[in-house]
Amino acid sequence: MTVRRQPNPNSESVDNYLKAILALGGPEENRVASNALAQRLGVAPASVTNMLQKLAAGLPPLVEYERHRGVLLSDAGKRRALEVVRHHRLIETFLYEVLNYPIEEVHEEAERLEHFISERFEERIEAKLGYPKMDPHGHCIPAMDGRMPKENSVPLTHVVRKATVVVDSISDRDAAIVKLLRTTGIVPGAQLRVRGRHADGGHDVSIGSSVKVYHLSPEAADAVKIHPPP
Repeated sequence: MTVRRQPNPNSESVDNYLKAILALGGPEENRVASNALAQRLGVAPASVTNMLQKLAAGLPPLVEYERHRGVLLSDAGKRRALEVVRHHRLIETFLYEVLNYPIEEVHEEAERLEHFISERFEERIEAKLGYPKMDPHGHCIPAMDGRMPKENSVPLTHVVRKATVVVDSISDRDAAIVKLLRTTGIVPGAQLRVRGRHADGGHDVSIGSSVKVYHLSPEAADAVKIHPPP
């Protein structure tokens, strides 16, 4: 049965807040501190407080907010956040697979478009792509009704000793890092051999059976999510 949604009355700014809370809360849906949200969105803490109060007072409320205790998404807020994430990841996949956009450019383009596509357009993109489950970065695409498997991957920075791991996904937030990782062959599904960890949090890795060693900065290593090693 086809799921139909109500038209979205939210502004682009509201969508960005909901999506950021979803991302920062993680699979466990933890409370998100206002300061973390301010840093993620690049806005002043006072602006975050004002917006969270507005979202909590709406009908329906989109968040549950208590000063000094952080914020959680309400059921309505979570539904909309997952809808925007679905739009974003479908658009990224369409841009990459159909329009041949470079991988490092799809995130920024999808950020602009994710708020505005219609449900019909969303369905047509999904059908054109053959109903994909993953975007080009290895992230799950939520179903139309918001269902999405919980992710249990961890950042490469969690690996503190030599190990062989498999890449689950790559963060799409930094275009330069996305391009660097793609160029070196660090993509979803790639096998990495962690050769060592530096005091600054960076890692030396090789890919597959190659003996060539790449040094990943802490930022690049943090952008690589891996399947949890046994």
